[in-house]
Amino acid sequence: MIARRNIIPVFVPHLGCPNNCVFCNQNRISGEKVSATPETVGKTILEGIAKIPENSNIELAFYGGSFTAIPVEEQNELLDAALPFLHDGRIESLRLSTRPDAIDEEILDRLKTYGVRTIELGAQSMCDEVLYLSGRGHTAMRTEKSACLIKEHGFELILQMMTGLPGDTRERTIETARKIIALKPNGVRIYPTVIVENTPLCDMWREGAYKEHTVEEAVDWCAAVLPLFEEAEITVIRLGLNPTEELSGGAAFGGAYHPALGELVKSRLLLNKARALLSENAHDVNVVLHVNASDVSAMTGQKRSNIRTLCDEFKLKALKVSSYEIQKGKVILG
Repeated sequence: MIARRNIIPVFVPHLGCPNNCVFCNQNRISGEKVSATPETVGKTILEGIAKIPENSNIELAFYGGSFTAIPVEEQNELLDAALPFLHDGRIESLRLSTRPDAIDEEILDRLKTYGVRTIELGAQSMCDEVLYLSGRGHTAMRTEKSACLIKEHGFELILQMMTGLPGDTRERTIETARKIIALKPNGVRIYPTVIVENTPLCDMWREGAYKEHTVEEAVDWCAAVLPLFEEAEITVIRLGLNPTEELSGGAAFGGAYHPALGELVKSRLLLNKARALLSENAHDVNVVLHVNASDVSAMTGQKRSNIRTLCDEFKLKALKVSSYEIQKGKVILG
């Protein structure tokens, strides 16, 4: 578990990336065209602080590239630009994203001196075949070694995984989740694969060499792994790409892009719990399901889809979802 923080993002799209991963076009995904410079880092921090309430826990995050694969001099220049804000307490810590094969003890020792607290590691998959077909350029074993090094050096570790990459299956996604859980990260991000314009994956899809990972498929697979992370008490920080004008405006050609993917998965999990309840317990043709007030919409489903599904499957005449003082994510039969 990690404490809640207000993050000021700084984007370094594609910087340091030694491989052309088939799925990646960071300019399109992040919506940022130009990479940060030492000059823009300070400006971004000041703009971010102005929007955040006083006495907040603020963290500066370098996103969008493989930070520790950038030439060391350029890394240090970007980090140096943040140091005055770190030293005077206006920001509390730094976070960065990188690749498993761009981590070693020397790198970690240097990051420590700059006040970096959290390292996000792009594991993507723990299946070597999926990594190879996706052009990642590293193995699952390298991810394991780097994750262990990061934790041994006292950093918070966030692992990123993807679903639906070339060669991936539902079973492989579940196995990836289990192997990530075994590494005991502080948090996880899950990104179902989106077909983004101007990527090798988009070309593969057009040529029929890659089958689209649909929203429905992504919802099913994510609903299978989310309970595993919950049981292990590992926070899922993000599920699905952050919606941007670029992606919503057409840069997402296909795949599992939905601006409310996390809500769809939550809705599916509640549907599965309701199914289990109705299967295991005697009930009338008129049913009431009690959920936390914050779960009423998700239990109902988009356009009442969960209501219709349950009524059809269990031959119900009516099904009502009622707000009740119970834990979020729980469903009880009224």
